[in-house]
Amino acid sequence: MLIGRKHEQSLLKLCVESKRAEFIAVYGRRRIGKTFLIKQYFNNKFSFYVTGIYNASKDEQLKNFYRQLNTLSTKKFDIKQDWYDAFNDLKIYLSSLKTKNIIVFFDEMPWLDTHNSKFIKALELFWNSWGADCERLKLIVCGSATTWMMEKLIANKGGLHNRVTLQMHLSPFSLGETEEFLKKTGIEWNRYQIIELYMILGGVPFYLTLLEKNLSFAANINALFFAQNGKMRNEYDILFNSLFVNSNLYKTVVSIMVKKNLGTTRNELVCCTKIDGGQLTKILKNLETCDFIRHYNAFGMKERGVMYQLTDNFTLFYHKFQRDFFSGNENFWQTFSDTPKHNSWSGYAFEQVCLNHLAQIKKALGINGIHSEICSWSSSEAQIDLLINRNDQVISLCEMKYSRNPYELKKNYYEKLIERRELFRSKTKTNKALQFVFVTTYPLKRTPYSDMIQQVLTADDLFE
Repeated sequence: MLIGRKHEQSLLKLCVESKRAEFIAVYGRRRIGKTFLIKQYFNNKFSFYVTGIYNASKDEQLKNFYRQLNTLSTKKFDIKQDWYDAFNDLKIYLSSLKTKNIIVFFDEMPWLDTHNSKFIKALELFWNSWGADCERLKLIVCGSATTWMMEKLIANKGGLHNRVTLQMHLSPFSLGETEEFLKKTGIEWNRYQIIELYMILGGVPFYLTLLEKNLSFAANINALFFAQNGKMRNEYDILFNSLFVNSNLYKTVVSIMVKKNLGTTRNELVCCTKIDGGQLTKILKNLETCDFIRHYNAFGMKERGVMYQLTDNFTLFYHKFQRDFFSGNENFWQTFSDTPKHNSWSGYAFEQVCLNHLAQIKKALGINGIHSEICSWSSSEAQIDLLINRNDQVISLCEMKYSRNPYELKKNYYEKLIERRELFRSKTKTNKALQFVFVTTYPLKRTPYSDMIQQVLTADDLFE
């Protein structure tokens, strides 16, 4: 059951139909559906398929490799003791095939590269001495260990430099894809509930498979996160440990960023974490590759105004509620949903949902064909979380409001908006037109001030 992934499927189709050897690297965070996409697209029909075994030894990995090879090959191979011989046997088997294409799939390849195994060197020799010249060969490799995928394959400076012919980064589902997935699994929730679900799970496909259609929304959240044996109780640590080498450093960086709603600068992170600058650069790059953070420029500060902001909703939810949860209250989410703390969290989490759907926002505004920059602005007196600085001489000042009912724009808040807009105009000296954009769950309630807002987007626009 493939949901979405239209672009990725079109890329795979081009590679399969190409007249050259293809080396396809599929990467992205754990649970995002990399293996599922490849298996579904090829209908589980591979010339050769093997998956790495987590925390297994070199001998165990080689035994598993040969078990798969001998299952598929008419010629039976003895188990060898090193990867050079293993890849040579793989070449012998693949060369004997008469099929139009040779589809080879290495899943969780980073786990195959055990300490001192020389796996990557053997892979280099296999590709450079034979694979790259075999036009029928389509080699697909997957891995959740982002550090390994980036350093050993995509940014390899040795024998595999520039050998990857297609980099495929899988991102979380959008709201629209999440809704489609839920319907396919028999879960009928309204869009308000789906948005709140997204504010917790962040559109990760595997997490959606854990939902029970016979339970209410709140009961599902309790069962996953706050029940004694909840399936998501230990997910945060498992997630970071599987994605990153030295995962504690990544967790340290994230723990600082959780406290900075507007984001933080690289220099601030260096000061707070004491992590070496070069290593911090790699950590930030890997976090962004896995869709945990984004970088953007503060308005008017293109050179030194780069900000790093945590945008992953699951990570935010974990730090807000789950990390220090010891109460044993398995009905926590029902009792919590009407509290001020819930309102505070939901407002900020909804902003992150909007940031993850900027393409949908720009489309709804009718500016998806206009070049624009996404940024924020702050001064000692005010801040604006989302600005869309457009090339059509307009700046959209976005207000994001999560509300269970149509939001009522009252006089005092409207006056604050006007004050903030004029302060922004004065401080930045901009000559562009400034327009208010409200992004809310439901349409604005009609008041004398609601008509003063140039454009209003609702949840339905985010689901496009």
